Amino acid sequence: MKILRFIALMPVLLGLASGASSQQVKDDGKLHIIIIGAHPDDPDKVGGSAYLWAQAGHDVMMVSLTNGDAGHQTYSSEELAKIRREEARKAGEVIGVKYITLDNHDGQLMPTYENRLQVIKLIREQKADLVIFPRPWDYHPDHRYCGTLVLDAAYMVTVPKILPEVPFLEKNPVFLYMSDHFIHPEPFIPDVCIDIDAVMEKKIDMYHQHTSQMYEWLPFNRGQLDQVPTTEKERRAWLGRTWGARSNAEPYRAKLIEQYGQERGSKIRNCEAFQDSGYGTALTKENIRHYFPFY
Repeated sequence: MKILRFIALMPVLLGLASGASSQQVKDDGKLHIIIIGAHPDDPDKVGGSAYLWAQAGHDVMMVSLTNGDAGHQTYSSEELAKIRREEARKAGEVIGVKYITLDNHDGQLMPTYENRLQVIKLIREQKADLVIFPRPWDYHPDHRYCGTLVLDAAYMVTVPKILPEVPFLEKNPVFLYMSDHFIHPEPFIPDVCIDIDAVMEKKIDMYHQHTSQMYEWLPFNRGQLDQVPTTEKERRAWLGRTWGARSNAEPYRAKLIEQYGQERGSKIRNCEAFQDSGYGTALTKENIRHYFPFY
């Protein structure tokens, strides 16, 4: 009996000896995606694709590295952090995904080792196949350092000796940049563009949950507060007209036609574009349909 018991335990013992128990193992058949932004509402930039992944049954998590406690003209920092955390949670509910905010202060995010470990932990715990984040060139320092933190975490998520209490990833995820319009030191070049016409209203519904930003702080900061309608219905329509333009497909028309063909590609009105950062597993013609099953 002892011999039989030892034989039965051998796979477990061999696994422990090889370190297999220290690895993040994915066996649920789903893609695991983490979308990381600097502030609550930043991950919503790819909310259309997030919704498409979620609709297809994949595991999507949206993360803000700060609590957004500086972005308002009236609320105290403590009040605002609570408000923005709840707004983010509700935005996630719109498309059926988890949306969390960390407790780093808005406007104070720095590329420290401590913050890098936070990002490594998030990516590992999500068992990420795909990591989506901003490029490290942007007008806002939090956006820049969010990009830097993810890039600094990219390889380290596979290193067992770094943050050993959280199981490491056996395979490095694909690390994709969100789109932006900045041209220095180099412009954004799309590797894949996703048609989001069918889910554009869901994306605007997500932004609609961020009342403190869409209808209060950002219009105030831009000197446009007097343009914001008063009723919720009018606000939602106004948001669709103004903020919806940020998903305009026109800058990516050539890529859309290349991907979807002339007939469909020329008609797409709204899209989300992604660029391979080159810091993880490469996005290729061979695997693009695996990572973007709705493409």
